[in-house]
Amino acid sequence: MGRDGDLRMMQELFEDTQVRGGALMVTGEPGVGKTALLESYAAESSARGTRIFWASGVEFEADVSYSGLNQLLFPLHDFISELGTAHSEALSVALGFGSGPAPDRLLVSNAALLLLRQIAAKQPLLLVVDDLPWLDRASAAVLSFVARRLIGSRISFLGAARSNATSFFEGSGMITHELPPLDGAAAEELVCRHFPGLAPSVRKRLLNESGGNPLALMELPTALTGSQRHAVTSLPAVLPLTQRLKALFTSRVSVLPEPCRRLLLLGALDRSGGRDALRTLAVERDIGSLAPAERDHLIHVDAPTQRFVFRHPLIRSAVVEASTIGERRTAHRELAAVLVEHPERRAWHLGESATGPDNDTASLLEEAARLAQRRGDATSAIASLIRAADLSPASSDRGRRLAEAAYIGTESVGELRGASHLLDEARRTSPIAGASLHAATATSLLLINDDGDVLHAYKLLLAAVDAADHGYDSGNAALVEALYALLLLCWFAGRRELWEPVVAAIDRLTPEVPDLLWILSRTFPDPARTGQAAAEVLDAMLADLHAGSDPTRIARLGTASVYLDRLAGAREGNWHLVHEGRQGHAAARRYAAALMHLCHDTFHTGQWETMAELADEGLRLCDDHGYRFFAWYFRYMRSLHATVRGDHVTSQAMTDELVRWSAIRGARGVEWFAVHPRALNYIGQCNYEAAFQEATRYNPPGIIASHIPHAMWTAIDLVESAQRTGRHAEASAHAVAMREADLPSLSSRLHLLTAGATAMVADTDRYRELFDTALDLPDNDTWPFDTARIRIAYGERLRRARATAPARTQLSLAASAFQTLGAAPWYKRAVEELRATGLSRPRNVATRFAGLTPKEREIAELAGLGLTNKQIGQRLYLSPRTVGTHLYKVFPKLGITSRAALRDALTRLNDVSDADPTAPRPGLTSSGQ
Repeated sequence: MGRDGDLRMMQELFEDTQVRGGALMVTGEPGVGKTALLESYAAESSARGTRIFWASGVEFEADVSYSGLNQLLFPLHDFISELGTAHSEALSVALGFGSGPAPDRLLVSNAALLLLRQIAAKQPLLLVVDDLPWLDRASAAVLSFVARRLIGSRISFLGAARSNATSFFEGSGMITHELPPLDGAAAEELVCRHFPGLAPSVRKRLLNESGGNPLALMELPTALTGSQRHAVTSLPAVLPLTQRLKALFTSRVSVLPEPCRRLLLLGALDRSGGRDALRTLAVERDIGSLAPAERDHLIHVDAPTQRFVFRHPLIRSAVVEASTIGERRTAHRELAAVLVEHPERRAWHLGESATGPDNDTASLLEEAARLAQRRGDATSAIASLIRAADLSPASSDRGRRLAEAAYIGTESVGELRGASHLLDEARRTSPIAGASLHAATATSLLLINDDGDVLHAYKLLLAAVDAADHGYDSGNAALVEALYALLLLCWFAGRRELWEPVVAAIDRLTPEVPDLLWILSRTFPDPARTGQAAAEVLDAMLADLHAGSDPTRIARLGTASVYLDRLAGAREGNWHLVHEGRQGHAAARRYAAALMHLCHDTFHTGQWETMAELADEGLRLCDDHGYRFFAWYFRYMRSLHATVRGDHVTSQAMTDELVRWSAIRGARGVEWFAVHPRALNYIGQCNYEAAFQEATRYNPPGIIASHIPHAMWTAIDLVESAQRTGRHAEASAHAVAMREADLPSLSSRLHLLTAGATAMVADTDRYRELFDTALDLPDNDTWPFDTARIRIAYGERLRRARATAPARTQLSLAASAFQTLGAAPWYKRAVEELRATGLSRPRNVATRFAGLTPKEREIAELAGLGLTNKQIGQRLYLSPRTVGTHLYKVFPKLGITSRAALRDALTRLNDVSDADPTAPRPGLTSSGQ
């Protein structure tokens, strides 16, 4: 798996029509897949008519002369007699088929080569020798002789050996291919295929620890318990090895001198990568003890930086496996002694060195968990809390810490099965702790994801808040987190009456409400009425946000920004979380939140292909982590994408499913979300009556619905559909409601929509002035789809008033924008309106860049400049695999088959566009007017 390039290289080497025959040595670390590669190529060669001869070096036969040659040539026993007498006798004696004095090695070598050439005259041969370093000296010498004399023959030689292994085989002058570890995609596919039930966080850990080593990927999961594989219990700091991996790696460690092994153990347990281990043992005196490990290529020592690194992650595990529990505890104590200035790491080492309950160490670990949470490492926070619980003398403390770990697991990490197990443990340990706010919050989040009723989860958590003894202290972390969760549950439930007790509880916090919680309580429940008061504070907080900020803060500020259209301020942080999530370094819930916010951001800013890709990524993430509940959000985004692209049937089907799904779970907020793509879908079909009925499902004309934030987004749909169906009074009343709610003060997008709605309902004397005012607003370019919607409404109004020339201008600009966006229904409508002014349909040059989407065009341009998929991905915030998928679609559209042809193909398109000013923005041809 993942070796197509290696196999292709071997095929080209051995099957070149110009030069036949030859030899190749494949090297690589233990377990990297050398044998599997040899077997695969041998099978392919056999299928093409090549005869295969196979031998493997075996340790216990290394002292038996010609034992390896015997393996290889045994099938040719009956043909040896066809050689000349001298060669026949020498080879027979060497292979043990005859008796006599030991033959001359050169004679044996020539005999073997002659025999192979005779057989090859009838059929091509491939000699495969695995584990060359274990070949006996005599066989190695003969095969070295043969391998160097195969060019021009019908014989090929393929050998394999561990990197840097000593061998009797003389391979100088041979072509050598170092087999690398599997790349990330192939490694993940291998694990998913053989261990589909692994929890995502466990899979990521295994992928990191294995370093792409296929044997490790196949073996490491089998060394874990069932609960560890499903993330029900946490993984150890150093993963255990199976017997097979121990045989490969631990044996190399066990023979090292004791001082060397002691220092290696410190490095294996040292999270600084060996730096603190060297400090512990007074580097100037003891660094020399690492020499045996360095000579055996187990580590690399960088003396100037006082650091050493293991050549492979499994060496680290092997070092730990080769130690006793007493040696490990001693090493942890020594490391803790030099980490006074690093409380989090010191606490962890003290916890690992403890032999029984230790309240002081448990408290240090609990504080370490707080530090880990603040820097966004929720997984480490959970591990610290679990270890703190293990060391807690009092059952109440143990239960409390387990409950908090369960909460972090549900709210941040997303390992729901493990969180549920921790919650059960907390309840068994301490009934009081099991009823704590952390436990109640975790329970409510688990409940909604387990197909539970949102109202039930809300009532359970609100009751816990009301019953808890917290005095509404804003310093009570469990209370504050419970209130954050209640805001989310209210949003899901979509019922006004649920918000009031939650906002009231937030306002009761003393001495003051935390800034971020206060902002969310104003921008999330009913932003049309309370968002204005929080906008300035939100802007100040976003100004201080950056990629390295606390992931929880990034996610929550993103949530606060959605309805106030401030997501650009959180864009850098959200993309950072997505990149971290793709690498397995970000908590899954934070990763999912970032994807949600970027979906909104890219939709409103017209980057629809990116939005669709992010939505698909979110659906995969939900599937991987079992987020059955949160997947609805990404389905909503996919339905929006289908709507604006003109796939009306798909959009309708997806929103119908959202409505059915939400009804079962009491998630009326999800139903309100579905109104948005449904109303827009009807407008795209020019079915304005249905659009009006949909837009007024929760929002009567003349009122911006209370505590339904989406009412601000569908207000323009209500006005347009009411105006189109002759409900002019309703349309006017709703435009007035948008102004009276002061939506323009919330964001430039809502300002544009409010001004546009006002212009749509204006009388004949004022509409031109109001449309011009709306289209002259600053920042309109940020919202291309909304701006184009106002333009087409203006153009239609002008055409009906027989103002042909200005109508053409507005409709042409709208058509250009809709075509660039790919908004097919609106583009079609703009073209039809232009026809009505006497202009023919716009001509598409090169079929709109040969049918390229804006994203495909952008990627093609960068690839044409010579950037790799990885470099393009870093620039456009895409994964290399996504970039490759786009290019796979681009090539046939451009009529090319290779990356090298991209630049010329794009140049041709640009030349055509320059020659005709109708591209890429469509021009218009007059039909006599």
